[in-house]
Amino acid sequence: MSFAVPAQYTSLRPFRGLFETGVPCLMYHKLGPRPRHARIKGLYVTPRLFARQLNELRATGFNTPPYGRPGNGAVPPKSIALTFDDGFTNAFTHALPVLAEHGFRAIQFLVADLVGQFNEWEVAQDEVREPLMDPPQVREWLAAGHEIGAHTLTHPYLTRISFRDAREEIFASKRKLEDQFGVPIRHFCYPYGDWNESIRELVREAGYETACTTEFGVNTVDTPPLGLKRIMARHQSLSIKGIKASLRKFSQG
Repeated sequence: MSFAVPAQYTSLRPFRGLFETGVPCLMYHKLGPRPRHARIKGLYVTPRLFARQLNELRATGFNTPPYGRPGNGAVPPKSIALTFDDGFTNAFTHALPVLAEHGFRAIQFLVADLVGQFNEWEVAQDEVREPLMDPPQVREWLAAGHEIGAHTLTHPYLTRISFRDAREEIFASKRKLEDQFGVPIRHFCYPYGDWNESIRELVREAGYETACTTEFGVNTVDTPPLGLKRIMARHQSLSIKGIKASLRKFSQG
């Protein structure tokens, strides 16, 4: 079954039919006003839009069970996952109160070597510098009932570095986050959505239960647990074609 839906998620209405076929996973990066010189504008969602999106989901009966893979009736009907890539401080600041208001859970995928620092991988591409959550903020996030996952050590394209370095990025990020925050790290997110079979096997070998991509779609019992699909959330745009081209070139997944 196919549905004519937008490439990005702004509001629930055009996605209702698609969401009924599986478990959608919304992908966020930064919450807050877009800086004037931001290169990838689509990675910013205003707090007002984020609140409206969660209002719609709650009003329609959606829930956020613990993050994981759908299967065998274990996930309640109308389940949705809310994911944040990179661990930006602005996402922590603006998301936490709105999530609490609606009783929703979310997961932050953290760049383990850069906790409490800034988005070095983006700044290297002339993107606006943004701070990342520091350890006390991560602990507050966890104390509020949310989860964290690994997004490598330094946010590289995993298929463009050596196999040995990719293994270190995948394995060491898990160990480092577990040691620092005292929680099991079960979930992984491929930076830029960049992976292949060799990378996926490393993720499996490291002991992750799931790994999410940037592939569009909803997840069902047939979706590979190390290849979960997501839908990017963003504000409405008049130039979807241009956005898609920019994301292909500079995607920060």
